Amino acid sequence: MSVETAPPEPVKPAIVKTDAIHRLRRVGHHGLRIVTITAIVAIALAAMGFFRFTDTIAELKATGTPGEVDAIVALTGGYQRIDQALELLEKGVGDRLLISGVNPTTTGTALRRATGAELATFNCCVDIGYEALDTIGNANETAGWIRQRGYSRILVVTNNYHMPRSLMELSQASPDVTFIAYPVTHSDLKTETWLTDPVALRTLMVEYAKYSLARLRNWSGAKTASGLRADAGGKTPVAARMSYD
Repeated sequence: MSVETAPPEPVKPAIVKTDAIHRLRRVGHHGLRIVTITAIVAIALAAMGFFRFTDTIAELKATGTPGEVDAIVALTGGYQRIDQALELLEKGVGDRLLISGVNPTTTGTALRRATGAELATFNCCVDIGYEALDTIGNANETAGWIRQRGYSRILVVTNNYHMPRSLMELSQASPDVTFIAYPVTHSDLKTETWLTDPVALRTLMVEYAKYSLARLRNWSGAKTASGLRADAGGKTPVAARMSYD
């Protein structure tokens, strides 16, 4: 006596389609969960980095009597930086001052009048750099000036929020030179009032993004433009100079 096995019933297409949809939904939910967690972690790390950055800036202080330096470099971005650098120079801090990144249309005469500095100070001890287009350009322009004069200790005058990136770029361009920070402060970052100031908050966030990208670039060894006006135009870089035209 033989026993015949009944053939299996065919799986209905509707059931197969439903199972596939359920699997896709599970994968989608799992992927969405991973993306959400990753985004939350990334935002948390960025926030921690930002507040660590602001804490670092808040701790920067301009000493009343800077240590002995060879010269001063002021990175343009506001006359307050230049005023401070000129005041230090007139007090006998350093032998010379480089004002880096000045617009080519701004003459030495106009700059002196705008700052109210003594003519004798400009005549003897101030060099104006017209080549730098950005912070990398400031560093490269300063490096050329340092090599020309054989300096080894430089006082850097710029805004406090700009100082970390400036020191990093300057050290990259001139690794054998000691750079000393002399920050110009606009906002007191030790209080929380700056968090309610949209201009200060936006400035700090933009600078933190630039600083983070600069660190990533240096870590990766990526090449970048020199930031010099002459290189951008395919011309020979012009040395920092005095101009009274």
